[in-house]
Amino acid sequence: MTSYNVKSPILFLIFNRPDTTLEVFNQIKSVKPGALYIAADGPRQDRPAEADLCREARAITELIDWECEVKTLFRTENLGCKVAVSSAIDWFFEQVEEGIVLEDDCLPSTSFFYFCDEMLEKYRLDTRIRHVAGCNLHFGKTWGDASYYLSESSNVWGWATWKRVWKDYDRNLTKYDATEVEYQLKKLFYDPFVAELWFQIFKDLKANKIDTWDYQLAFCNYFNFGLSVNPNVNLVTNIGFRADATHTPNPESKFAKMPSHELTVITHPKYFLPEKDADNDIFKREFDLENRKRKHYSLRRRFKRWLRRQF
Repeated sequence: MTSYNVKSPILFLIFNRPDTTLEVFNQIKSVKPGALYIAADGPRQDRPAEADLCREARAITELIDWECEVKTLFRTENLGCKVAVSSAIDWFFEQVEEGIVLEDDCLPSTSFFYFCDEMLEKYRLDTRIRHVAGCNLHFGKTWGDASYYLSESSNVWGWATWKRVWKDYDRNLTKYDATEVEYQLKKLFYDPFVAELWFQIFKDLKANKIDTWDYQLAFCNYFNFGLSVNPNVNLVTNIGFRADATHTPNPESKFAKMPSHELTVITHPKYFLPEKDADNDIFKREFDLENRKRKHYSLRRRFKRWLRRQF
């Protein structure tokens, strides 16, 4: 797909990287959205050079040369990733019923916008679907013979959703208690290692040890038994793996700059069931499960040997 005019409103989240911001903006510009919302966090006080970088990133609004309703939310103070992003999405869904969300390091293919438009329309009233993902991290492996598969996980490197879903978002997970969540996660994940890792993430979020917003969205979708639509080819390249990144500082990561592809026709899956093995395939790499299990069982064996020697 070489050209397309997107139908859905877009929220563009930017901060202090004018170079990646411009790359993503140019791709947004190519699909000419009728409504573009741009939100930016403020510069950090302890980084004097950051104010200029933030101003350069925000200057992209001067490049909007097509007919478009533009709204901006430019913060004067730094709120941090957790509050800045989640409050920007709050602001977006106060004004729209559905839409696409892109960060300044998520470079979409043209088909990403087409895919999001089609999925937002098809599943608008289907409350089983809570999330539309743009990226595919399976390195060419596909799940089923349709253009997309259903997942229980929510990837946010380019995504879309509805106001009906975001209203459940809970930035601080206030209504969830650790003693209950540990048990509930064991229902979700058949691998106890994965359940334990997600439980640790939950505890770290509750203790404010992680400055992020996206894990909370994942938990809200998990606990509402929601499904995500995931393309069977990658539609978004993350161009932000570098030293100045908040969460992706390693440019050698296997997920860095994965090539994106195009879709011309969308076919739908026959069976409306989640591909649990697809999620597990991601967890294996994201959480380095094999090494974790190897270390765990090695420690257990050493402990058993020590225990036998005592008696």
